[in-house]
Amino acid sequence: MRSHLTEKIVVNRIVKKITWAQLAEACARSEVWTTSALLGQQAMGPSEAAAAGLLLDLTEEEVALLQLPPSKGALGGAVPTDPLIYRFHEVVEVYGTTLKELIHEKFGDGIMSAIDFEMAVDKLPDPKGDRVKVTMHGKFLAYRKW
Repeated sequence: MRSHLTEKIVVNRIVKKITWAQLAEACARSEVWTTSALLGQQAMGPSEAAAAGLLLDLTEEEVALLQLPPSKGALGGAVPTDPLIYRFHEVVEVYGTTLKELIHEKFGDGIMSAIDFEMAVDKLPDPKGDRVKVTMHGKFLAYRKW
């Protein structure tokens, strides 16, 4: 059910020539969060869902579905095969332990929140080929002792 809505959103966005940035502006949210929500990974509030629904010609039922809490991270347990998503998997495979060590050294024993979290994707022009800049930051959550 939700996958059909995601497919409709992607198709309508392309046909109507609407960018993710335009959808984010209409929803008054960040481009990353709005894209994630419309791809089924976040629950939208009523006004956000209505704004997206208006631009994407969604039904009342589909707008309501955008407001339901999703099964986050439900992409399956296998190594991703899409080349772009696989590269992020590869980054974690190669640098995950480094990130863990550096975060523990700088903050202590804990994790970076993916709930109290923000991310941005930017294009950096470069004469040798444009570069992708991904910035992530999340609240540090220390493990507590009891």
